[in-house]
Amino acid sequence: MRAVVTGQVGMDKKSYLEAVKKQAGEQGTNIDLYHVGDMMYDEGPDISPGRILDLPLSRLHSLRRAAIKDIISNTKDQRNLIVNTHATFRWRHGLFSAFDFDQMKQLGPDMCICLVDNIEVVHHRLHSEHVIDATLKDCMVWREEEILATELLAQALGCPHSFYIVARGRHKDTVETCMRLVTRPDMRKVYPSFPMSHVMDMPEVLAEIDGFRNELAKHFITFDPGDVDEKLLLENGLAAARDGKDFIEVAPHLFGGRPVSEKPIRVAVREILDIAGDVDGQIYMRDFKLIDQSDMICSYIPELPGGIPSLSSGVERELQHAFEHTKEVYVVWKPAKTPSPFITETATKIFDSVDDALTYFEDNGMFPERDLFGN
Repeated sequence: MRAVVTGQVGMDKKSYLEAVKKQAGEQGTNIDLYHVGDMMYDEGPDISPGRILDLPLSRLHSLRRAAIKDIISNTKDQRNLIVNTHATFRWRHGLFSAFDFDQMKQLGPDMCICLVDNIEVVHHRLHSEHVIDATLKDCMVWREEEILATELLAQALGCPHSFYIVARGRHKDTVETCMRLVTRPDMRKVYPSFPMSHVMDMPEVLAEIDGFRNELAKHFITFDPGDVDEKLLLENGLAAARDGKDFIEVAPHLFGGRPVSEKPIRVAVREILDIAGDVDGQIYMRDFKLIDQSDMICSYIPELPGGIPSLSSGVERELQHAFEHTKEVYVVWKPAKTPSPFITETATKIFDSVDDALTYFEDNGMFPERDLFGN
């Protein structure tokens, strides 16, 4: 597959996509990878590191066209290809496009992928790498613009495998997900659905949910809603505000088993409060888009003490959205209490355990012909 991968400044797409290329190579598949930003610096050796976006728009435009022209000419016969670029920039010049449609059409991508990450991590990387004053709110707005512009590009190009949002991951990286999208588009795409916020203080239930998520990730391309979640950031920010604190510290995410920062990330409480509405709105929008880009949804409903189903309003809404958009809907129902008609009437099939679900998926040919885990 030929993929264009976008994402706002502060995503550190380069190291992530290098890991994607390495992972594919270890599994016997080559991915040709082009970093448009690096190629633009090569075209302009006089430009100081980290200062390319401060150039006049006219020169920025000519450098980008020269880089994309080279990629087009070099990649005519390449099978698996990733072009690391951007869809938009929100910089001192204001908001402006980061691609030319005529060149994207010549490149002929099969899919467009927008890479996203937790906003406090993006904000931290942005200010570590560039001299700019951007708030969490600025980064939230930029992320929405990047997603929308990438989706519109995919639609305009008529990409046969369309548009995907892929998160870098909070506690585990998603290199395998991106690699499979590019090299194994035949694999089924699954949205794992599960309760999140109201089971955070239940370690046994969390362990069950993590086991469910990990099993699905072994056999499918999974778009996990837990890979980006600023809800905890918001809750911690609200608690800090009540305690009169000006800052909170956030544990850095892991990438390749290592933290993205050696020290905890310091975040201003005032800036967290400013994005309260954005956090909820973007979770709502993004999770539905993740369902839309999946072939099916698989929901895990754990049992709480007393046999009560841990069925959140978010999970119910996700199941209904998937059903109404003609996705296959599978539910692993653990409680002793019988599920309501709102579950049974919208589910393709209900299972008593994760093992039963996996057996059904395998028996019905849903696993890839060449299982990447050797199963």
